[in-house]
Amino acid sequence: MKVGIAGVGKMGQAVAQRLMGLGHEVSVWNRHAARADALVASGARRVNRPADLDAEVVISLLTDAPAIEAVYCGPDGLFENPAPLFIEMSTVAPEFQALMAQRAQLAGARYLECPVGGSIGPAKEGKLIGFVGGEPAHVEQARPLIEQMCRKWVAVGAHGNGARMKLAVNLPLMVYWQTLGEALSLVQSLDIDPKVLVDVLSESSGGPNMLKVRGGMIADALAGTPQSAVTVDLSTMRKDVRTMVEQGTKNGYAMPLTQITLDHLNQAIEQGLAASDCSQFPVWWLKR
Repeated sequence: MKVGIAGVGKMGQAVAQRLMGLGHEVSVWNRHAARADALVASGARRVNRPADLDAEVVISLLTDAPAIEAVYCGPDGLFENPAPLFIEMSTVAPEFQALMAQRAQLAGARYLECPVGGSIGPAKEGKLIGFVGGEPAHVEQARPLIEQMCRKWVAVGAHGNGARMKLAVNLPLMVYWQTLGEALSLVQSLDIDPKVLVDVLSESSGGPNMLKVRGGMIADALAGTPQSAVTVDLSTMRKDVRTMVEQGTKNGYAMPLTQITLDHLNQAIEQGLAASDCSQFPVWWLKR
């Protein structure tokens, strides 16, 4: 299948690698063209404009709502060529996905949202969890590709519902980073190897899967080892947590734990940690 990908940051590159490995013919576009160099070297075709992504399905993985609006609706945008089926996989507010669906309809385009749970490793292995919103007929058309990217996925109905599911799935994880820092403060004075400490926490009844997946990075961060990679940076975390608080408020609910997490992310970023990996957040909490 011919697949286009708009936005080849960390997740976009991982998804592209997965699909290329399965034999799909992949074309890529990115605002900073150099980020696509490795994919082009591996066989992807680079295009200069989003509208030039000549494909049966175009997937977008973009930073935020303004980026999505520019890439789809701006000059040389994706909606200038409405023939493909579009799958938008970014994490944004539900109302924005509903608005994009309306714009797609006006452009004569088929548009699905499919935000996903999981990071770079699961993306490379096709083990994401997808939350698909849109017309049932379009969901069926996208099913073969979605099943190659996701180990589990669910059709959640209208546009915007996928974003709601993604925010709900990620909220406990975001808050856990804050609670992990607080938990570590209770044992900071103990002479325990960080790897042993993280292993104990991950095997406890309160240990989320995140500790098993990122335990090594967390232990390295606690030990003061310079970070070797960034999976999810604090700037992205803040964007998502801010959206969670806003959505909860719109639904008539206070979000006290989420708001505290957002406040502390703001503080960490003000102190220069915007580009730091999420594993640095609890360490910042201990040292602030």
